[in-house]
Amino acid sequence: MADVRLEKRLAAPVESVFDAMADHGRYDRFRPISRSELVREGEVDRNGIGAVRRLRAGILRFDEEITAYERPGRLDYLIIDVNVPLEHDGGSIRFEPAPGGTRVLWTSTFRIPIPLLRPALEAAFRRGLTRSFTKMLEDAAKLASEQNGS
Repeated sequence: MADVRLEKRLAAPVESVFDAMADHGRYDRFRPISRSELVREGEVDRNGIGAVRRLRAGILRFDEEITAYERPGRLDYLIIDVNVPLEHDGGSIRFEPAPGGTRVLWTSTFRIPIPLLRPALEAAFRRGLTRSFTKMLEDAAKLASEQNGS
């Protein structure tokens, strides 16, 4: 299994950052997401546990199900359908108040089920996901700051 771990401090309030990252139908506001759709609403909260979001980023198309939703501290997901060979063990985004804003820890674990190509493809996916997660968090912080009039 390959792991991605990204820790960032954002200059925006934790509730606003969480809300931006939990607005599944509007992920197309984030680089590099080109399309987003809330396919199924969550059980209790529209964007909560059981919600399924469909995302497109470049040639990738994937559906993710929300598996934990604890506003404003935690948002977990599992890729349940993807158009490339990828097995996902789950992802988690943790949010906590920090001086001047929010500390975010984003982790994701996956595996490429092609033994011969696994090392190279997992390394490429890890780099790409780290870049994408970074851009998405930067965009979420900007949206959160704009929402709060900063």
